[in-house]
Amino acid sequence: MTSIKNQPKKEDTTLPEPSSQDTSNFDEMDENLRCESPKRGTTLSTSTSSFEALDPHDPNLSRLANMMFQKTGEYLQEELTSTHADYRLLERLNKEAIGKYAELKTISSNISHSLEALNSKYRKLQPVLDNINEIDDSVTKLEQAAYKLAAYSKRLEMKFKEIEKESKSK
Repeated sequence: MTSIKNQPKKEDTTLPEPSSQDTSNFDEMDENLRCESPKRGTTLSTSTSSFEALDPHDPNLSRLANMMFQKTGEYLQEELTSTHADYRLLERLNKEAIGKYAELKTISSNISHSLEALNSKYRKLQPVLDNINEIDDSVTKLEQAAYKLAAYSKRLEMKFKEIEKESKSK
């Protein structure tokens, strides 16, 4: 035979229906939520921690926490230092780029002025260049006429030699 004591208890998982008696139980529940603190008396904290700001606690934990905060501070300081160094480098690069662009602007301005001067000189020389082209065309035509004249003179000379040969042979 099994006794009731050996059987596991079943917990009641159903919620009780609210009634008018439950509102009077709120005061009792409020008291149950309050915890006793050794230094400050009753608090509303449901925390199981016994840490109080002025209570002494584990010195090893305190040392480790201080070391953690110190290392975190050093890490953040180095991060800020490296970020600051990056920004200084970017600032230097920007200043150098500005200087180079100013130099390029000066060079391109000088090239532009030189190009304008060359174009002006070319416009002034254009009539002379046109005359040179006309003279070149005339010389070419004269050269062609000279070649034609030379060819005609050779034919005349050949005919003259033929006529002379014929008159000697008669």
